[in-house]
Amino acid sequence: MQLLLDTHVVLWWLADDERLSSEAREIIADPENAIFVSAASAWEVVIKQSLGKLRIDGDFEAEVRGNGFALLPISFSHAAEIGHLPPLHRDPFDRMLVAQSRVENLSLMTADTEILSYPTQTISI
Repeated sequence: MQLLLDTHVVLWWLADDERLSSEAREIIADPENAIFVSAASAWEVVIKQSLGKLRIDGDFEAEVRGNGFALLPISFSHAAEIGHLPPLHRDPFDRMLVAQSRVENLSLMTADTEILSYPTQTISI
């Protein structure tokens, strides 16, 4: 399985947060699965940190890499795909994650019910 983690899922994983279900933990920890974290998540984390809405100990990229997750850059094709999405979600970071999941054929793991309404493969946690 190939998964793209929503930003909150990555943060919950790194913090060992109880909001991340045991099923989600098993899927993420399974070495047979390829786990991706988007540059959009890094962008969102940095913005929230600068606004004082989020605090992370350590370097986000180093933590992501240290957990064996692959980094997914943002491409022009990802940006173009956003234009094909219905306006179901106003958050630009989440819209980018949906676009990336569609273009790269990745299942998007999320707890965001608005994302679950998009025509893309999702894993609800």
